[in-house]
Formats: sequence, C-alpha cells, structure tokens
Amino acid sequence: MLNQRAWELVQDAERRADELRIAIAGDGRILDFGVEAPGGLAAGIELARICLSGLGEVSLVPGELAGGGWPHVVVQTDHPVTACLLSQYAGWQIAVGKFFGMGSGPMRAAAAHEELFERLGGRDEKPHCCVGVLETASQPGEDVFAHIAERTGIPPEQTRLCIAPTSSAAGNVQVVARSVETAMHKLLELGFDVRRVQSGWGTVPLPPPAADDLAGIGRTNDAILYGGRVMLWVTGDDESLSEIGPNVPAEASAAHGRPFLEIFEAAGRDFYAIDPLLFSPAEITLSNLDTGHVQRFGRIAPDILTRSFGL
Repeated sequence: MLNQRAWELVQDAERRADELRIAIAGDGRILDFGVEAPGGLAAGIELARICLSGLGEVSLVPGELAGGGWPHVVVQTDHPVTACLLSQYAGWQIAVGKFFGMGSGPMRAAAAHEELFERLGGRDEKPHCCVGVLETASQPGEDVFAHIAERTGIPPEQTRLCIAPTSSAAGNVQVVARSVETAMHKLLELGFDVRRVQSGWGTVPLPPPAADDLAGIGRTNDAILYGGRVMLWVTGDDESLSEIGPNVPAEASAAHGRPFLEIFEAAGRDFYAIDPLLFSPAEITLSNLDTGHVQRFGRIAPDILTRSFGL
C-alpha cells in the first residue's frame, strides 16, 4: 500500500528531524521541509522519496553545465506507473480558504478522484494512514486537513503533510526529481499505454535556489524542459515508439525555446493556458526490452539553462 510505505518514510524523517534540518508542527501532523525550517539537500532527497512512496531512488551526482562542474538530481524506479503517476505526480490542487498548495504523494491514491485513476486504476484501498506532499509557502490549517480527510476517508490525526515551497532548498530538489514523472505523464496524455514502461531513469541539473517562488518555478521548469534527460525501458513493438517518440520531448511544443518565466508571463501566469505538450524532459531515450532497439528524441538546451540559472 502506497500510504503505508510513505508513512514509514515519514516516521524515519521525524526521527531524523535534526539531521535533516526539518521541523515538526501541527501537533506532529506537519513536517516542514522548507517553509520555516531550513531543510537542505538531504531533506529534498527524502521529500522526493516520500513523493515516490519509496518506490524510487533519488540522489545527487556530479555533472557539468556551462563548462564547469554542476550537481544533477538523478531518479530511478522499477515501478514508473505506480511511483510516478499514482503517487509523485502533482495532480491534486488543494485550495481551501486562503491556502493553496499543489498536492503530490500517495494521499492522491487514497482519494483517487483524479481522472488519471479512472484510466490506470491503482486506488489505495482503505489505508489506515495518509501521506501527502504540498508545494506551498504556508502551513496548512485544520480546514486543509478536514478537506483532505473528506476526500481520503482518513482522519486528520492519521494524516501527515510534508510541506516546502519551490524556492526552498528541499523544494528545489524534490521538484526537479520529477524527470521520469514528466515523461510518463506526457506519454499518458499522448494516449500511450504507459503499462509498457517497465523502468525509468532521469537526470536533471539542480537549479540554484531562487529568491522567491515565482523565480523558483521558472528555474525548476527550465531545468527539466531544457536540461532533463530520461531513459525508459519499454516492452512491445518498435513502430509505435518511433511514432510517438518525437512528440514526447519538450521541443514538441511550439512554446519551446524560451525560459519558462517568459512563457508563463505570456500566458497571463495561467499554467492551463500553456501548451501542455511543453511539460516534459528535454531528451527522451526509449530502450525496447523485447527487440533491443534504442531510440532517442529531443535535445538539451544549455544556453537557455545558463540564462535561467544566471550563469
């Protein structure tokens, strides 16, 4: 069960709160990874693992950018549908009163109210606990817990919410740990049978922390759109992969080619006014487990990354 797996990760994070530089609030129901707590790189990795319900590994590895060394966030999973689409995907907008946060994690599978669950199934049936990750700059109140409990059927005292804004060190890491997830979601939206994907690996350059959440949204999106590289191990025929492959990378969108904040401003700061084909990694490699054939599509754009990162 996804929520039980994530619950165990949350309990471990609670025990390591001082080490991870996170804070426990809200009568123990809120884990602050970066709103008021400093958090950090290790906290970001743990937050990403919680988003994946422990069905993926996340790490920082050395890489290069603009002619120099640069850290990259790597994620790998042998459960890409469950870990990325049923848990990690930020598919639950939580707007209660003045509070707003994008919801990820296995609480989505407990609620299963998104259309995605109708297509894929995978509801977490009758979990005794609930874990969610909220991309937000404020702490959720009792009304937020009540709203989540109404959808999940899990009482607030058995719910844990992990929070961090995009501009925080931990939030920065967990957002760009979504390279495989963005590729999987793009394939799903294109009508591909994502159950054919057996494993996934992705790498994205870690953006420098931004001064505010708007700038953070710009840098984290640019990191994936223009620097993300994903490899998926897939079963089945090669022809369907050749047909869908060119539509998967971010360059398939007409909006591609400008820093994300420019695209966002042109869309009136409305995510839903942006071409959905944009939201995917820069480069995708499809390795066919049945035929041994490998196909690569898209390309990274280091010039846009260096501009976005202020290098």
